[in-house]
Amino acid sequence: MKVLIIGGSGFLGTELVRQTTSEGWETAATYCSRPSSVSGASWYQLDVRAPGDVDELLAEVAPSAVIDATSGASDWAVTADGSIHVAMAARKSGCRLVHVSSDAVFSGARSHYDETCLPDPVTPYGAAKAAAETAVRLLLPAAAVVRTSLIIGHGRSVHERMVHDLATGAGDGVLFTDDFRCPVHVEDLASALREIAMFGRGGMFHVAGADALSRYELGVLIARRDGLDVTRLPAGRRADVRMPGALDVRLDSTATQGIVRTRLRGAREFLGAP
Repeated sequence: MKVLIIGGSGFLGTELVRQTTSEGWETAATYCSRPSSVSGASWYQLDVRAPGDVDELLAEVAPSAVIDATSGASDWAVTADGSIHVAMAARKSGCRLVHVSSDAVFSGARSHYDETCLPDPVTPYGAAKAAAETAVRLLLPAAAVVRTSLIIGHGRSVHERMVHDLATGAGDGVLFTDDFRCPVHVEDLASALREIAMFGRGGMFHVAGADALSRYELGVLIARRDGLDVTRLPAGRRADVRMPGALDVRLDSTATQGIVRTRLRGAREFLGAP
C-alpha cells in the first residue's frame, strides 16, 4: 500500500505516519513548516493553498491512497480551499481519497448525529469544514469523508495541553460543563482511517469515541490520569459567556463501527476512569 498523508506533521498526521510505516506501507507525508520526527516516511513540504503544487506532488508520489488530515482551523484558504485542491488532484491522479472532517459541521440542534445528517455549522471553522465535505463529495463521489470529534492522545493533544495549563496556572480559560462531544483516541482514529483507506468504500463515516462527555468532564479525566489538581480546573457554561459554537454534538459511530474492526473506545476507558 502506497499512501500520501497530507498534514503528516500534525497531531493526527504524526500518528498516521507512525502506524503506516509500522505496518510496512510505503508512506509519503507533507508538512508546512517542518517535518515530523517520525522516521520511515518520505517528507515533502506542501502548501495546500497552491493547487499546482498539490497536483505536482500527487503526480510525483503516485499514491494508491491519499489521507487528507490537514488542519487549518478557521482559515478558509487552508481548511476549505486546500481540501478542494487535494480532492481535485486526487481525481486527476485517480487515487483513493480519505478526507478527515469534524463534528464542528453540526450546530447541536439535534444532539445525536449519524452519518446521514447534513451539516448546519454555526462557526467559521465548521463552515469551512462543511464546505470541504460538500466539495469533496461532489468532486469525488467515491471518496471517504470521515467526521471525528475531540482527538486525545498521551498528553500531546491541544485539549490535554489546555488542561495542564489550567491546572498549573500557566493559562487562562474555562472548561464548559454544557458543551458535549465524543472524544476519540488518536490511535483509534488513525487505525480506523487506515482501514477505511484500504477497503475502498466511499461515503460518509463517523469515527468518534463511545462516551459523550462535557469538556469539563473530559478535563477532569485528563487531570486525574496525569496526577493534576482537579480542584484547580475552572468550570463554566458556554451559554453564559455567549461564545459561538454548538453546545451538544454527539457523533453516532454505530454504522461505521459495524464496518471497521478498530474498536472505538470511550474516553472513560482510554483515560483510565474507574
